[in-house]
Amino acid sequence: MSERVIPLVDQRLLALPATLPLQPIAANGLLSDSLGRPLHDLRISVTDRCNFRCNYCMPKEVFNKDYAYLPHGDLLNFEEITRLAKVFVSHGVLKIRLTGGEPLLRKNLEILVDQLANIQTPDGTPLDLTLTTNGSLLARKAKSLKDAGLNRVTVSLDGLDDAVFRAMNDVDFPVSDVLDGIAAAKDAGLGLDANGQLTGLKVNMVVKRRTNVDQILPMARHFRGSGITLRFIEYMDVGATNGWCMDDVLPSADVIQRLQQEFPLVALEASAQGETAQRWGYANAAGVFDPALGEVGVISSVTQAFCRDCNRARLSTEGKLYLCLFATQGYDLRSLMRGGQASDADIASAIGHIWQGRDDRYSELRASLPADSSPDGSSAARRVEMSYIGG
Repeated sequence: MSERVIPLVDQRLLALPATLPLQPIAANGLLSDSLGRPLHDLRISVTDRCNFRCNYCMPKEVFNKDYAYLPHGDLLNFEEITRLAKVFVSHGVLKIRLTGGEPLLRKNLEILVDQLANIQTPDGTPLDLTLTTNGSLLARKAKSLKDAGLNRVTVSLDGLDDAVFRAMNDVDFPVSDVLDGIAAAKDAGLGLDANGQLTGLKVNMVVKRRTNVDQILPMARHFRGSGITLRFIEYMDVGATNGWCMDDVLPSADVIQRLQQEFPLVALEASAQGETAQRWGYANAAGVFDPALGEVGVISSVTQAFCRDCNRARLSTEGKLYLCLFATQGYDLRSLMRGGQASDADIASAIGHIWQGRDDRYSELRASLPADSSPDGSSAARRVEMSYIGG
């Protein structure tokens, strides 16, 4: 077994300046990058802390009692996050996802949700406001989050077998508490669409070969017919601390094959441009998709890259803009705000300049790049950790 490499450089300390272009870039909702990809999805990390130590994200060997988290004063406050969110929306962002770390560890998060829920897109439609969580605190938070304006929630759950789940989260947290959180989210109405149908409550399972493959069918059996969409995610080579190797990846095609041995499935169309998951519906006896049985999804981030449709930007908890999940550096937006000189138009112009220059497509190029390469093919710096900018 190879030893895990622990990075000596803290990626949080690396930043590129968010400079103002000589020619201002107005926010008109039509921003696109160098490959013609629009900016429609913003993921905001509200904390770099988590109460789980999943080995594919925040392994104990690195994130131990001596690990130095960001000081509270370095984090964007809620007003700064909301200000930036409004600027991103003016550029065309339609969906905001709150992430972490574990976002529910951020004190008074409901206040931020309320502020973001009051943002409208230029045509007057409300934002699609959602959150990803490990579910550990969801039972006590679901109702207040819904009341504050949260639309949807995605819960990470890597297995139903308690021993497997406790081993994967590495803090001996029981699976029953996460299931209670999912039930509370459902009872609170998180994920209900305009017609009162449960379409936006999702569960994500990272599949790691030799670890939790035997949980695929039990998870499918449990959530089939519940109204909750289960999605299987290929184990990704994010950051530098999770000891990733291709041998641990179970391709999504194999996941679907395993499911089809027990459940007939039919392929479904993507529900939105840039959607990362391939959708499959459970079929009835006639071989036709039955909405009452629900659907599953697979996110093939390793074996079937979806870079060409990627419309996501990521904002770190202390205000750095990242253009790719596999990036090595972010652009420092916090300095623009805290310097006191930049107007919203200035910040919009800086973001526009950054996005227009974006050409990241690491997953498409992965096979042809050296190990530990960044999206542009360089290997001078290690990729940022997923726990820092959210998945």
